[in-house]
Amino acid sequence: MYKLRDYKKGDESDIFTLLKIALQEYGLSVDPKGTDADIKDIYASYILPGGAFKVLEDNGKIVGSYGLLKISNTTCELRKMYLYPEYKGKGLGKKMMDDLFLTVTSLGFTKIVLETNSSLKEAINLYKKYGFTEYNPEHLSDRCNYAMEKEL
Repeated sequence: MYKLRDYKKGDESDIFTLLKIALQEYGLSVDPKGTDADIKDIYASYILPGGAFKVLEDNGKIVGSYGLLKISNTTCELRKMYLYPEYKGKGLGKKMMDDLFLTVTSLGFTKIVLETNSSLKEAINLYKKYGFTEYNPEHLSDRCNYAMEKEL
């Protein structure tokens, strides 16, 4: 049974493992000192500033995640949206997307931005289905080469 829940302290190592395996599928690697340093303290990085972080569980095992990082009072960045490879194609990306839009609205954001890598074609197609469009930000994280945004 799949269940989305709020992050809780102690989830960090499971989330880091998820990122590592999900990225390896595309020949990408985690960057614990750079773009993935936020996983060390999810509460300080996401929750305390006014964002959110959720995990998707399958019978208690973390199999997916997404974070909403507050950029401003109106804008958040979708980060760390990953699923283990064997959980793809089961409608779980849609489940997370539906939940994240409810969460974004409840937090009062009116715009979502995200950065990704163009090799993550399934993710980009999912984002497009939800109305995200490509844009060119001033800066991209090291492993990212593609950015999208959506006004709510």
